[in-house]
Amino acid sequence: MRIYKILPRGEWTAAQAAGRFEGSAVDRQDGYIHFSTAAQAHETARRHFAGQADLVVLEVEGDDLGAALKWEPSRGGDLFPHLYGALSADRVRAVHPAALDAQAIPQVRLPA
Repeated sequence: MRIYKILPRGEWTAAQAAGRFEGSAVDRQDGYIHFSTAAQAHETARRHFAGQADLVVLEVEGDDLGAALKWEPSRGGDLFPHLYGALSADRVRAVHPAALDAQAIPQVRLPA
């Protein structure tokens, strides 16, 4: 199953240079990297990234992450994918832009 990470483009650029993404500030604080499923990504963008420009959405195959990926209850009891460890840059299958709409909500457009 594909999972998605929304983050500022600058953080992704730094992660590419380092060869790995250690997480955003909230990820490091929580002890894992927050991901969303395709169905969860739009609400995640609305709740946590409204008003933030120049975002990207990383597309990752969850099965590639092994035992470090845990599915845990979060918002409304839904299970969310959490990665306990760094994300190797070579595990990112695609990077999608997330431009702001007229209400300053990032638009997460993922492949069908």
